[in-house]
Formats: sequence, C-alpha cells, structure tokens
Amino acid sequence: MIDPKFLREHPEQVAENLKKRGFILDIPYFTQLENQRKVLQKQVQELQQSRNEHSKKIGQAKAQGLSTSEAIDQVTVIGHQLDQIEAEFKKVEAALETFQLTLPNCLDDATPVGADERENQVVRTVGKTPRYTYVPKDHVALGERLGHMDFETASKISGSRFVILKGPLARLHRALAQFMLSVHTDQHGYEEYYVPYLVKSEAYVGTGQLPKFEEDIFTLQGERDLRLISTAEVSLTNTVRESVLDFHQLPLKLVAHSPCFRSEAGSYGRDTRGMIRQHQFDKVELVHIVAPDASEKAHETMLSHAEAILQALELPYRVVLLCSGDTGFAASKTYDLEVWLPSQDTYREISSCSNCKDFQARRMQARYRNPDTQKSELVHTLNGSALAVGRALVAVMENYQDQAGNIQIPTVLQPWMGGLEVLRVSP
Repeated sequence: MIDPKFLREHPEQVAENLKKRGFILDIPYFTQLENQRKVLQKQVQELQQSRNEHSKKIGQAKAQGLSTSEAIDQVTVIGHQLDQIEAEFKKVEAALETFQLTLPNCLDDATPVGADERENQVVRTVGKTPRYTYVPKDHVALGERLGHMDFETASKISGSRFVILKGPLARLHRALAQFMLSVHTDQHGYEEYYVPYLVKSEAYVGTGQLPKFEEDIFTLQGERDLRLISTAEVSLTNTVRESVLDFHQLPLKLVAHSPCFRSEAGSYGRDTRGMIRQHQFDKVELVHIVAPDASEKAHETMLSHAEAILQALELPYRVVLLCSGDTGFAASKTYDLEVWLPSQDTYREISSCSNCKDFQARRMQARYRNPDTQKSELVHTLNGSALAVGRALVAVMENYQDQAGNIQIPTVLQPWMGGLEVLRVSP
C-alpha cells in the first residue's frame, strides 16, 4: 500500500508515477473521500468532546443534589448523533482503504518507462546458446519419447494444464528442487521453511495479490476462508505480519519449496502446449525482510543467488530489467531471468526478483525497531523465484538433448539422481 500520508500530501506526484504503468489515479474521487473523512472526523471529535462535557455536568449536578434529567437527555441525543456520524465515518474510511488497496506500488526511479514487455531492457546475457545440426525437439516431444511425461492421463484426472511426470523424469524434477534448496541454504545462508499451502484472504491482501488478482486464485468452497497459494511468497512474507522485529534480527533470508496454484485467468490460448504455463507447478522461492536502507543491495544479492542456479546448471540465460508497463502490481523494481529454450529459439522467463520496498509491509503492518530512534518503522520486503522448478526441468531437457532424444543429466544434479548420467530413450 502506498503511504496514505504521502498520497494525501502529494497526489499529483503519485499520479505521475503510476501513470508510467498506464494506471490512472482518480484524484477527484480520492480528494472527495479525504474531504469527507476530515469533516466526519472533526464532527466525531466535537461530539465526543460535547458528550464528555455534559457527562461531567451530570456528575457535578449529582454532587450538588441538582436535577440531572436535562443533562442526561442531552447526552442521549448526542450519543445518537455520534453513533450516526461514526457509522458514516467508518464507511468513508472503508471506502478509502478499498480505494488504496487498488493502487499499485510506486515505481523505483531506476525502472525504465515502457508500455509492455517489448520495452524491457536486457542488462546482460550469460552463456552461449547451443547450436544443433538437427531440429531440436521441445520438452513435450522429448518427455513423451522417453515415456515419462503424460498430459493425457493428467487431463482425465484434472483437466487441461496439468501433467504427470514418471520415473527418472519425476526424479529429475525432484532433484532440481533439492539442488536449489541445498545451494540457497548451504551456500547463500537462507533459512529453509516449510509453509502452509492454504492461506487466509488477508495473507493475499498483505502481499498485494488481493483484491487485484482475485480471478487468478483458487479458493476453497465452504465456510472457511482459505485459498491455495499462488507462490510461497505469500506464506513466507506473511510470517512477519503484525510484528515488530528487533533490528538485530535483520536481514531475514527465507527459502521454501512449494507447489503453486494459479488459474491463469486471461491467459487462454497462451502456452497451452506443455509445462510452461500450468495450473499447478513447483517453485523454490526466496524472500528477504530487510531494513529500508538495505533493500537495494538485497535486491542485487537475491538476483545473483537466482543466477547462481542457472550458472551451476550451465544454462544460457539473460537478465532483464522490467519496464514500468510490465512491472508487477506490488513491485517497485523487478529483474527477470530468462532461460534459453532451443525449441522456441528464444529466452523465456524462469525467475522474477522484485523489490517491493514498504508496499507489502504497510499492508501487513510488518515493522522493525530502529536502533537510532527506538521507533518502529516499516521493513522492506523482497521476493524472487530461484527457480521455477518446472521451467528449469523444461530448460534442462531442451538444452541437454541429443538427436535421438536422450537427455544428459547436468553434472551438479547427478548426485541427486543416484549417479545417473543420461535419461535414455528406450530402444
């Protein structure tokens, strides 16, 4: 959430920033609500003061043995008025909060201005893309040729955009997740978490997916307010909600491997073949909780940790700085990592690393104790995929294939594969 005080004092500045996203801030509506709030708040305060004064008179009259009926009647009338005004005040406050929850985060000055993904900036390209003397197969053809990737049976069980992995391919998928977790915990100093896959709506509000992305979230039917997580970011980041951390606890570096569930509303017709865009997929997620002056450096560090996985797997990739029109709702600045897919002859996203600054913290009321002022202040939150496991599997399969459809196991993954070096097509 954008700082309400800053929004009140500098609405034009906020509007100019959000305009870079293509978002139009309704200043007249916001100003109208703010004016109503101020008027009603003043009326509430005046009525409360008046009620207190008359209540005091009742006490004085009783002490002097005088009649209190008139004063009691006045307190009763004031009480009714106060109830009505307070009800109106709460309605306006609720409308203001609803309005503010629809506003995306303000963009960092370093975020380039652009309309969509076509105007993202390539920061660097790492590794050489492989050259083939034959037409490389996509992961679907490779998986089916191996006999270990089954979309048809998954569709019978769950519908479209699901897959069943079997045998050594399922193990390779597991090996990727285990390898990523091991690198992040053993080499990068993250604390591993096992988190709930079902969360309350308020957790989604805290990280900014609600109310904006209601259609993308799978919700349980029934009386319980529970939703399947779209990313472990939701659970990990909310571990600090409504808390005041000691400065010496920071930075927090958290990692979790979890399934992710997304309805992919609005993406019909996109990437319908294969594992690129599914309703259920796995991800290893990184979250940093830091003091405000440390978030910029933490963002670069997180990016390097995600890159380390691609480098260890020896996969060609590039780092992309997202433009304003492609930056996510809660993010102030985002880097994407895009891995090379030979079958598509292009780079595809495999990780997003975002600095949300105090946007999520304000929604969650996540704070730390500033050692200089001893006051509680909002933390900064960052999140990043390191990596999307299914897409990493796709990238390994396609980049490590041979003409026969066999898949070489990357050296770093072989210990998790029981020493297996190649996934071979059955003769």
